[in-house]
Amino acid sequence: MNERIQIIPINAEVTLLNDHNEATCYLVTGTQRALLIDTANGYVDLNALCRELTPLPVTVVNTHGHCDHVFGNLYFEQAYLHPADFALHDAHFTFPEIRKVMRETGLSPATLMPLSIGQTFELGGGHTLEVVPLAGHTPGSIGLLDRKYRLLFSGDGINPHIWMQLPESLTIATLRETLVTLKREHGNEFDALLTGHCRAPEPAATMDALLAGCGELLRDERTADHPYRWHGGTSLAHVYDDDPDHCIVYEESKL
Repeated sequence: MNERIQIIPINAEVTLLNDHNEATCYLVTGTQRALLIDTANGYVDLNALCRELTPLPVTVVNTHGHCDHVFGNLYFEQAYLHPADFALHDAHFTFPEIRKVMRETGLSPATLMPLSIGQTFELGGGHTLEVVPLAGHTPGSIGLLDRKYRLLFSGDGINPHIWMQLPESLTIATLRETLVTLKREHGNEFDALLTGHCRAPEPAATMDALLAGCGELLRDERTADHPYRWHGGTSLAHVYDDDPDHCIVYEESKL
């Protein structure tokens, strides 16, 4: 096993793969197939790691097109991604750090397969995951609903600490509408979230808290917001509950 990846069993068929506390992906199995949800940072051959963990054939699904969720696509032939994030994926594969890995390994990104809302992945043994829309963090963000275990794999589309300041991020109003729709259509079908950066399941109530935070921003309840420094500059952070790390990072142009 690779020392960079921490392997954390969630249940008999779901395994969390923590890439150096920088990104999280998931291996989900049934009786016939396995699904790898996201591929982390590209420094570890996740194809080889998956073969150590399961003998089943593995299908790759990316929750969105950001580098820390797709760079490991290098080690696979195909990966599913929502077409709204294809251009974002391609732009991130021009970054110097992944170009260096590609030169050293001779590998190239997996061929992208278009992912559609409502698409299902049948893994066998009554284990099926369905694609649900989570547009906001990026236009093509999706989640995977696992009704068998009442889990939602949300990538960064629902994350207690969510970045909405990025050029590709949609508006806060769009994120709010995404959450309202998810709650209405699927809110009674999952009890926990497995996000793109967690170490353990998050309560489904995270969705409600994030939804409330969007409402506060749209009502201009921002007096306690503070500067947030990140690699792209300085934005604003809106803390929406008692945990100071639970915040929506945004630019005023997104309101």
